[in-house]
Amino acid sequence: MRLETFIRKSLRLKAHTVTEVTEDPSGVVVRIDWIPGRRLRCGACERPASRVVHRQGERRWRDLSLRDRSLTLSYRPCRVRCRFCGVRVEKVPWASRWQRLTDALLASVARLSRMLSWKETAGHFKLDWKTVAAAVKRAVAWGLEHRPWKPLRVIGIDEVSRSKGQRYLTLVYDLERNRLVWVGENRDAQTMERFFQWLGPRRARSVLIVCGDMWAVYIAAMREKLPRAFLVFDRFHVVQHLNRAVDEVRRQCWRRLTGEAKGAFKATRWLWLKNPWNLKDEEKRRLSVLCRTNQPIVRAYYLKEAFQRYWDYKSPGWSAPYLKQWLWWASHSRLDPFRRFARLIRKHLDGILRWTELRVANGALEGMNNKVKVVSHRAYGFRKVDTYITAIWHGCGDLPLP
Repeated sequence: MRLETFIRKSLRLKAHTVTEVTEDPSGVVVRIDWIPGRRLRCGACERPASRVVHRQGERRWRDLSLRDRSLTLSYRPCRVRCRFCGVRVEKVPWASRWQRLTDALLASVARLSRMLSWKETAGHFKLDWKTVAAAVKRAVAWGLEHRPWKPLRVIGIDEVSRSKGQRYLTLVYDLERNRLVWVGENRDAQTMERFFQWLGPRRARSVLIVCGDMWAVYIAAMREKLPRAFLVFDRFHVVQHLNRAVDEVRRQCWRRLTGEAKGAFKATRWLWLKNPWNLKDEEKRRLSVLCRTNQPIVRAYYLKEAFQRYWDYKSPGWSAPYLKQWLWWASHSRLDPFRRFARLIRKHLDGILRWTELRVANGALEGMNNKVKVVSHRAYGFRKVDTYITAIWHGCGDLPLP
């Protein structure tokens, strides 16, 4: 097969043909021409045009490289008359409107930028970083428009830090299908308002369960916009608050100890926070010795392990009395961190008790948060929020590529 024939078939040319393939200092140049008598398409509406008005000057499009040589397409576009749009530049089959890169090159750039940073992708294709960013934004816009959509029934909502200074992004995740649904800047009431404007009242009616942390803004927005949905508080965040209470008690004990007792207590943070089945033999022996002492941290450790038993209950008739009994123990433990934790649980008791019936957690969303951080670390951060959100959609959204 001749090179001209291969290029013509790979570009799927019908009304055009390859007239010449030459080489110059910039690389391989493929010259394309219009076949007189073949109908062209309007560049605006892509409908067949009635006739050709005149030819424009030469334009060039960068295509995928031919081995180690860059490949450029050269063509003089026609201005055609469309009965719907008037006189417009024709639609060329190898590139989109206003583009100077072919669709094949843009698709390859978008595919590689999912695995590498945009700067590394630009270096591989010998392009400018801004060109790669534009290609990714185009791919994300196309993917959001063409992604398959099914009704949302179980969603998870959480925030992820984007930079220093308490700056966050809000992520909404479809826990039933394990896919990203929406990304928004900040985590305030305006952010939730933008999410529900995007969701719309029709799609909001299909949401049955919402899983999230105990952030007051999320709770207020969900109860106002989704009054029929069940609100479940994420197990991960509840245990996170519990571990903070244990660690605060440990710090208080550390400040009171002196001498040899302080040396034996040193470097024991993870002994108190780990699950018992994750402890090594040496750690088990050391923890057993520490538990024989009469210190507040021992009471905190036993309260923590007693609370963890709640997650094993499968019947609300048993789980609710047990949790209320544990709250009484924590309130009378003479440990201020556990008293504050008990007040927090009582304030959100309904959402925590629903765990026994619904068994919904944000574990998949926490995994997504780690992927989002990898996207940021791979690029060493993003200056603009919009660019960061685009990178999140491209790397974690599982969007179809054009």
